[in-house]
Amino acid sequence: MFCTLNTHKVDMDKLLGGQIGLEDFIFAHVKGQRKEVEVFKSEEALGLTITDNGAGYAFIKRIKEGSVIDHIQLISVGDMIEAINGQSLLGCRHYEVARLLKELPRGRTFTLKLTEPRKAFDMIGVRSGGGRPGSGPQLGTGRGTLRLRSRGPATVEDVPSAFEEKAIEKVDDLLESYMGIRDTELAATMVELGKDKRNPDELAEALDERLGDFAFPDEFVFDVWGAIGDAKVGRF
Repeated sequence: MFCTLNTHKVDMDKLLGGQIGLEDFIFAHVKGQRKEVEVFKSEEALGLTITDNGAGYAFIKRIKEGSVIDHIQLISVGDMIEAINGQSLLGCRHYEVARLLKELPRGRTFTLKLTEPRKAFDMIGVRSGGGRPGSGPQLGTGRGTLRLRSRGPATVEDVPSAFEEKAIEKVDDLLESYMGIRDTELAATMVELGKDKRNPDELAEALDERLGDFAFPDEFVFDVWGAIGDAKVGRF
């Protein structure tokens, strides 16, 4: 279903993305129990944040406390969303799933078909790192990043600068606020496109050219421009 970095737990903040540190450990989470849940949409916002694994599976990344979904115990963080009202979502990106959920009419009941990750390793604790110093191959400082690409070979690159890391974090927060998704790779792309732009109009043109399918609203683009600018001058 998905992989996490450096934890066996279903921690959606530790999902494997396009970058792997040279000293990271990868844990694979496989399909567990399937479930079908009826949800009454009493409010416009369901309280879900959606992510995906880039291979056609969308997952619940976060559930807002006190929200519609938070009151349904059968729905959990890490659940894969297979279908809404019988419509298969396999192959959909997270923003497409978020849009479908948002477009569901308020005051109506809909059905979610979910698959939860298999519960395993629950008794495993954090590794103490008690191996003998100097044993095994030395991989360096761990400050390098292995970037995986859909086309071409993987490459080892330097980690993002402090400015880029903060800008990516702020843009990722904006993605969640506006679209109900978190996607650090998308946020990183937006920061890369915007860090040398002189005004919001130039950023909007760059986003339309590279990420036009998202149809970002003007107020979102303006906020992204502001977030990148704040991070650039150290207003964290």
